[in-house]
This record gives sequence, C-alpha cells and structure tokens, in this order.
Amino acid sequence: MALVTMFVNGQAMSGGTLNDALDNARFLGRVTTAPRYRFYSVRDEFPGLHPVAEGGAAIPGELYEVEYDVLREELLPREPAELELGVIELADGSGSLSMRMRETALGAPDVTDISDRGGWLAYLEGTR
Repeated sequence: MALVTMFVNGQAMSGGTLNDALDNARFLGRVTTAPRYRFYSVRDEFPGLHPVAEGGAAIPGELYEVEYDVLREELLPREPAELELGVIELADGSGSLSMRMRETALGAPDVTDISDRGGWLAYLEGTR
C-alpha cells in the first residue's frame, strides 16, 4: 500500500462537494503553501493554484495521506479539466501532490485572481 500526501484547497476540503473522495484518506491537518503561488476562482465553481516566480502568496488548504488507488479512482476522475496533478511546496518546505491550474486555463473567461482573499472558503463566504 503506497501512500502519498495530497494538498487540497477547494471542493475536496472538509465539507466540500469532492471531500467524499477522500473518505478513505487520513486527514493530516490544515496547512498552507509556500508563498510561491497565485490562486484563482474558475467561474466561482472551483479554485486553481498556479506557481509564479514572484508575487506569490501562501494559500491555505488541507493535507491528506492518500493511497494511490484512492487518488487514481476516487479523486482525480472528478477533477475539472482546467486542473492537472502536480507537486507543490508547503510552508514548511516539504512537497506534496496537489491539483494545479493548467497554464492554458489562466486566460479563460471567468477566471479571477483571488490570491488575497484568504483561501477558497473565505472567498466563497465573501461572495454570498
């Protein structure tokens, strides 16, 4: 049983519509990324994390320990086409798998930079 860490920052977080895909994963806690990312809302449906060389922010989320088959069969098939699996840096310097915004999706309509809004849940609360 091979395990990996998975950082989630949107609908897969606790209470989100994709969190049930992580029912068989172990919640490791709330964490933030290193300040190397911009954070986007896509149609106010889901967020996307994208690495930048400068002007980045630390993005809050949750960290899970996940088996490869859970990742492959439960979570990844439900992720939007605008996102892709990648490796990110967390605030403590460690790495983790995470969904990241595809470069080609950054210029799409209804993509809004929400890096300064305190994360996905805070952004959603502010839009209601």
